[in-house]
Amino acid sequence: MEIKLDMMQTTALAVVIYYFGEWLRTKFTILYKFCIPAPVVGGLVFSILNLILRLSNILKIDLDTTLQSPFMMVFFTSIGFTASLELIKKGGIQVLIFWACAAGLAALQDALGVALAGILNVSPLLGLICGSVTMTGGHGTGAAFAPLYESMGLKGAMTAAMAAATWGLVFGSLIGGPVAKSLIERKKLQPNKEEKPKGSVVNEIEERVTYEELFRSLALLLIAIAIGAVLEKFFKNLGLTLPSYVNSMIIAAIILNTGELSGKWSVNSKCMDILGNIGLNVFLSMALIGLKLWELAELAGPMVIILIGQTIITGLFAMYITFNFTGRDFDAAVMSAGHCGFGMGATPVAMANMKSVVDRFGPAPRAFFVLPIVGAFLIDFANALIITTFTNIFAK
Repeated sequence: MEIKLDMMQTTALAVVIYYFGEWLRTKFTILYKFCIPAPVVGGLVFSILNLILRLSNILKIDLDTTLQSPFMMVFFTSIGFTASLELIKKGGIQVLIFWACAAGLAALQDALGVALAGILNVSPLLGLICGSVTMTGGHGTGAAFAPLYESMGLKGAMTAAMAAATWGLVFGSLIGGPVAKSLIERKKLQPNKEEKPKGSVVNEIEERVTYEELFRSLALLLIAIAIGAVLEKFFKNLGLTLPSYVNSMIIAAIILNTGELSGKWSVNSKCMDILGNIGLNVFLSMALIGLKLWELAELAGPMVIILIGQTIITGLFAMYITFNFTGRDFDAAVMSAGHCGFGMGATPVAMANMKSVVDRFGPAPRAFFVLPIVGAFLIDFANALIITTFTNIFAK
């Protein structure tokens, strides 16, 4: 028996699966503990069920994921609208240092992934999937690059990306606390209780969420996406493989900062965040329900080896590079815990890691100010360029 769903039915199924994942997260606290996103929870359950039904020759479900890409574009373009130069300046040199550390880890992850892929005699694209595409990038970046890698010959790229990103969430949560604890106890670090955060990542101007503001924000998103498509053709003519969402992010950042510098217009960050979250949740849900787990069998062994290597290198990088370059103090140790979660999972994992450390040892306001700025948008730009560079070098 075979069921074919059109693009609207597939989107409706994705939304239902999202809420199913949210319900499961309320029933199993371990899912909250490791910050596993609702689309990932519900989507993996659906994909496993789909695999069982398919292998048992009971039912085949055909999905039309045409709308997956537009929702992806909405999410990543919304990130571009948070890339404020004023906010970066407010964070000072610490933001730039941590950004450099995050970009350095991303490049190291890709180099390690490609090297291990060569040793294991598998495609370098699998090494990149298990590198910064999903480690620093998470599920969103993994799902964005997977179709490109599928078109370049890596069968099962989407399934591999979702599996690798989920590994990152779990192990990024597990190693962050121990890394910080080791640094704090070995070096006898104490929190600086006099230190105050330099500012807040929250917009100081009270922003209203109304129909007019939401529609205006949507209009800006669509304009950035449309102009980004023109920019994409320009880069293609130069022979560069750059994901379409990166072009839209660049245009969004230009629109935002031009408005801030000229004072002629502003972007409502609350409305943009709402639209971005809607885009992310639908996009991820569609990516997860479309996983073809039966394609993962031949990749599983090499993936596990590469991911173990990524876990080790991320922990060592956070302990010896991030800690030393961000101040060698208590806040730096807390930020190292955050970098483990951020470098292998997502910013919420990083925040959860840091919170668990400060709950035990004391406050670290600088860490809680710097990391979200880099995690919210800066690393996405750097990581996209790093991935694109490695892809163009090793996928020829």
